[in-house]
Amino acid sequence: MFRICVLGLIVSTSLVADLPDPVSPDPDSPRRCEAVDTVFIEDMTWMEVRDAMAGGKDTVIVATGGIEQNGPYLVTGKHNVVLRGATEVIARRMGNVLVAPIVPFVPEGDIDPPSVHMKYPGTISVSEETYRSLLTDICMSLEVHGFRRIVLIGDSGGNQEGLQAVALDLASRFGDKGSQTEIRFVPEFYDYAELAEWVESQGIHQVPEGLHDDFVMTAMMMAVDKDSVRTKQRIKAGCFHINGVNLAPASKTVRWGESIFAHRADRTVAGIEKAFAADAE
Repeated sequence: MFRICVLGLIVSTSLVADLPDPVSPDPDSPRRCEAVDTVFIEDMTWMEVRDAMAGGKDTVIVATGGIEQNGPYLVTGKHNVVLRGATEVIARRMGNVLVAPIVPFVPEGDIDPPSVHMKYPGTISVSEETYRSLLTDICMSLEVHGFRRIVLIGDSGGNQEGLQAVALDLASRFGDKGSQTEIRFVPEFYDYAELAEWVESQGIHQVPEGLHDDFVMTAMMMAVDKDSVRTKQRIKAGCFHINGVNLAPASKTVRWGESIFAHRADRTVAGIEKAFAADAE
């Protein structure tokens, strides 16, 4: 019995020794199954990300959204919902792009005493310093992993200054250490004045109701998740409209959202190409 136990211990120890380290597996380990068709890094395994990069996906989008009050119908994660749809269209349009996890935490007002959106429950705010530090660490992580281009975009007005500052700072730091990674802030993504004019030119005429909401936002969100604008509940309550625009039928508004995403993608892709082409000249 003693000999059997000793032999079993030796065999077990040998098997354990042959197992990969769960924390530090071989970086060159082969993928064991087919990769999924997604552009979102958080929906991929590390092996899928590695192999996608090796296959030419050398650009990554870092997008910032927010958690804030958005009127009586839209969820607090409005900007994050929009970015989920917009970044996928952009990434698939370009072909060589992956999308980093959307950054939901941005400055939304002072915390104590509360100001701006922080006066309303559900809002989560961070300081400008925290926001920029978070963006910096995210982008430095992506640089270490070998992405050649990092694109910063934001879907809220309060996000833009910090995005630009981080891009400029890291561009300098990457250059100083001889990194092959380039980083740029692309303001063309967030141009709601132009977007409102374009939608107006397409025949959508809005009359503001004084809500942190409009047809453009609602349509984009419905194209991603109809529940995020409380579609069923609003139909039942007889308020399936915004700024004087009827949202029924829902399928038509979803198509509008898809068209708006396509328009924003056109402008953003052009902005990305312009931003990085400047370095090649």
